Amino acid sequence: MIVNTRELFKHAYGKYAVGAYNINNLEQTMGLFRGNLESQAPFMIQISKGARSYTDKRMLEAMIRMADQIFPDAIFAVHLDHGDEEACLDCIKSGFYSSVMIDASMKSYEENIAITKRVVAAAHAKNIVVEAELGQLGGVEEHISVSEDQVHLTDPAQAADFVKRSECDSLACAIGTSHGAYKFAGSQGLHFEIIAAIQKLLPGFPLVMHGSSSVPKDEVDRINAAGGAMKGAKGVDASQFLKAAKLGVTKVNIDTDGRLVWCRVHREYFKEHPENFDLRPPGKVFMVEFAKYIAEKNRYLGSAGQLEAVRKVVKS
Repeated sequence: MIVNTRELFKHAYGKYAVGAYNINNLEQTMGLFRGNLESQAPFMIQISKGARSYTDKRMLEAMIRMADQIFPDAIFAVHLDHGDEEACLDCIKSGFYSSVMIDASMKSYEENIAITKRVVAAAHAKNIVVEAELGQLGGVEEHISVSEDQVHLTDPAQAADFVKRSECDSLACAIGTSHGAYKFAGSQGLHFEIIAAIQKLLPGFPLVMHGSSSVPKDEVDRINAAGGAMKGAKGVDASQFLKAAKLGVTKVNIDTDGRLVWCRVHREYFKEHPENFDLRPPGKVFMVEFAKYIAEKNRYLGSAGQLEAVRKVVKS
């Protein structure tokens, strides 16, 4: 059942974080639904600008609609991840999305507010939720690349002003994470003091954590053992998710870890079966492994076991 993002956030706030997972194909879609039902968790499906153009946006939307029929017990929202204004308006017009993210964080502060406000006006007219971003995360997220010297953390006072003026419904904050597999150097980690300061100024307001993949060492080691060349990758400690959730982080974006699972499964499978040329056998393995990965993340997020409680309070 596709629900409004606002309803998921209201139930989760201060208790757990909703897992927001990016998909690009059939195998991810099936594994995603199975993993969330196995762990009894509500969730968000994220479609990025890149995913919408990978084949055709209508193909992804059709797969999600069909998955909704195949897995009628699932409760989820459909979200546009890292959209520009054009993509946001297109998704709003389609009527399919529960929420959209307008990412104008590369613009000036005033431009960011102005662009976000235009998207909010269009979205709210159709009861669609808007996520905005303030501050800049490092790393690479498809069409967005930010070097380390361009990174700046979200200023709590500015965040409060931004939310008031833009009227966005949730805010993605730069709190020390980064996109991709290379997030931290040395002992660097999340800036909980920034999250706490923002929550104090914006009590009850949903915050979003991007770049939240954990980049498990065992996945990286297995990829490298099967012919990969990932060196020094390090992600977010998953045990920190619940601490962030208690401070108002209501949505946690996880994408890279899912790609690592895909890479590991296919590298190992074809290394062990060099004679194989059929995409289906590794695809079947991947769907099982992706479901396990989703269920594990949900346990760290605290969303596992919340499905029936959510069912009682949300409506389609």
